[in-house]
Amino acid sequence: MKFLVDAALSAMVAEALRQNGHDAVHVRDYGLQTADDDVIFALAKTEGRVLVSADTDFGTLLALSKETQPSVRLLRSVASHRPDRQAALILANLPAVEDALTRGSIVVIERGRIRVRLLPIVGAP
Repeated sequence: MKFLVDAALSAMVAEALRQNGHDAVHVRDYGLQTADDDVIFALAKTEGRVLVSADTDFGTLLALSKETQPSVRLLRSVASHRPDRQAALILANLPAVEDALTRGSIVVIERGRIRVRLLPIVGAP
């Protein structure tokens, strides 16, 4: 799977994903660590990458756009964990959400639960 890790998370998350066989890059690999969210969002869409972040603004952008891509994977309540633990959570839960991410979704990982919203978000303003 292809991932774009946002600046809200460490580049070590992308590295851990690469070490586990995924095509993962961090926004700093593109020199975009201070770029606006819409630039990051567009890059993920153009390259067909799942956007991984702790920034809930990406879920809002996706809902408002009524797009079906890119998928967004948000880490909530676990963003304070060390990068190796964040990557482990992503990898451990990937089999359960891989189909949804491929189809287009917002996946939220929180302590003790995973929420999946398929795209487009119907009824978004």
